[in-house]
Amino acid sequence: MSPSEEGVNHEQSPKARVVSGTLYLVATPIGNLEDITHRALKVLSSVDLIAAEDTRKTKILLDHYSINKPMVSYFSYNERHRTPQLIGKLQEGQSIALVSDAGTPGISDPAYHIVQSCLAAGISIIPIPGPSAFVSALVVSGLPTDRFVFEGFLPIKKGRKTKLAGLSSEPRTIVLFESPHRILKTLEEIRTVFGERHVVVARELTKKFEEIVRGPVSTVLEELRRKQTRGEYVLVVEGHSKHSEPEPA
Repeated sequence: MSPSEEGVNHEQSPKARVVSGTLYLVATPIGNLEDITHRALKVLSSVDLIAAEDTRKTKILLDHYSINKPMVSYFSYNERHRTPQLIGKLQEGQSIALVSDAGTPGISDPAYHIVQSCLAAGISIIPIPGPSAFVSALVVSGLPTDRFVFEGFLPIKKGRKTKLAGLSSEPRTIVLFESPHRILKTLEEIRTVFGERHVVVARELTKKFEEIVRGPVSTVLEELRRKQTRGEYVLVVEGHSKHSEPEPA
């Protein structure tokens, strides 16, 4: 084997077949439908069943690529009782692709329970890598990427202040998901608890109205207040350092 061939998995060549009784965790586009891999399309075209967070949204993707496969819903409110059903199908030899609405399953999206159940049952799991909104926001933020912490969504009520207080001393770059209904509140809380940190707000990444706002939190907050907060947000926050400590009251 030549050095250039080291690390190449020849099992994953374009002619490789989908294996029966296997769960595939398939990353799908976070917006632009062209951001999908050839391998992901092949798996979605070949599995027996697709478990989708929202079958209506996944159908848009499948229709775009002329893929016609049976689907079943798998989301946060039904994953506990749906998981045993899917495990049964996998044990019968069916191949299943798990997809979220957008991005990589398991990143603030359902996947944990079925992955744990597959491991307990000795069922093969294969990741099909692809887009992730928080990674895209991080690399374009201009903040340090060598060390970071991803916190997903902050608690809505209980534990929110405690979480923010704990993160205020975190030296690594912090990445959060946030809804359009809470993005302003979260920025205000960061300014109060963290001080005048540099933040980056990435909205609707890869979509038509993609927007990235960078600057001190007060400046970003002022800019966002002049706009309608719509779409999906990723918030990247500068890590703690001595110059970023809040001014004494």
